[in-house]
Amino acid sequence: MLRHFTLEYRIDDDWYIGRLKEVPGVFSQGESLEELEENIRDAYRLIK
Repeated sequence: MLRHFTLEYRIDDDWYIGRLKEVPGVFSQGESLEELEENIRDAYRLIK
């Protein structure tokens, strides 16, 4: 099943820091938006 979530992010000292709005506790960071998205997917998979 394909799920869609909202990624909220901000840039802090050249790092992208984000969380999934609908899933409390899923946070990550990356040096680019693409890396953040990949890291968020990995973090979500770890809690499933």
